Amino acid sequence: MPSVDVLDETFLAVPPARVAAVFADPGAWRRFWPDLRLEVYADRGAEGLRWTVRGALVGTMEVWLEPMLDGTLLHYFLRADPPPGTTVPAGESQRRQFASKRVAFALKARLEAGRAPGCPPSDAQ
Repeated sequence: MPSVDVLDETFLAVPPARVAAVFADPGAWRRFWPDLRLEVYADRGAEGLRWTVRGALVGTMEVWLEPMLDGTLLHYFLRADPPPGTTVPAGESQRRQFASKRVAFALKARLEAGRAPGCPPSDAQ
């Protein structure tokens, strides 16, 4: 079992393709996870990405974008260990859990901006 095992889900009232476009940008990866070096091993298009992880942690990470109702259920998984010869800092799993939620809520705020509550998402923007 990995030392850091994070699972998160957040609903975004936008189509999966709009969320996928954000994660398709390697520049976004560096902003979201600055201490991790990511390499795509599965590009699933509008369904998300899977990466190998190096840097502060070593393992795998995935963003799975599931169409749900009038939007997207953003699933986030991080399964990793510290690099060989190091230990996981106290509270690392919780720190990564909070970080994943900050990313999801920031995307939600940005991608849903201007959408009135109860109205369907716009494909534009």
